[in-house]
Amino acid sequence: MARPHVILNAAMTLDGKIATVAGDSTISCGADLDRIHRLRARVDAVMIGVGTVLADNPSLTVRRTRGKNPARIIVDSEARTPPAAKVLDGSAKTIIAVTSRAPKQRVRRLLAAGVQVVPCGSEKVCLPKLLEKLYAQGVRKLLLEGGSTLNWGMLEQGLVDEVCVAIAPCIVGGTIARTLVGGKGFARVSKSIKLELLSVKRVDEDLLLTYMVKR
Repeated sequence: MARPHVILNAAMTLDGKIATVAGDSTISCGADLDRIHRLRARVDAVMIGVGTVLADNPSLTVRRTRGKNPARIIVDSEARTPPAAKVLDGSAKTIIAVTSRAPKQRVRRLLAAGVQVVPCGSEKVCLPKLLEKLYAQGVRKLLLEGGSTLNWGMLEQGLVDEVCVAIAPCIVGGTIARTLVGGKGFARVSKSIKLELLSVKRVDEDLLLTYMVKR
């Protein structure tokens, strides 16, 4: 299957949280935010799940450096992306992946907002099929800025090539606070996704770790 090269990028606390129990995800320092925007400017598209849209309402545009805005890909099985979401502001191409169970009225509303709606699957968005369709549209490099659920889905299905994690020097705790990867997880370490460390870099107060996913 032809698909884009996928880079999973995230910021997390030392205890592995990407948001606090209250949903606060302002973890990256200023220098790391600059890095993220430079990374966005170098990719063809950036992808998140609808949960991130509802929780954080990001714009996913390039603002802290010069460069073209990447296409915005939203994984949204039931077409729940609200009309006021920043990803619908027209500042960049937006593609929303839905399933056949997405209410038709919501789909029509998204189409009226000028976005491209891509059906992929019945119960859940079929991620391999979505990436195949994105590749056919010219997406060669994809930045994954997902939450716990989408990160797990992409990793578990072997759809991630690189992992870049900025670790902030803080601990927030919280049993229900979101971690870098959620999902059902692996029962044994021997079955886990193996990574090869490519680089370690200090980004102001944060520590940036870059890995390649072993095949």
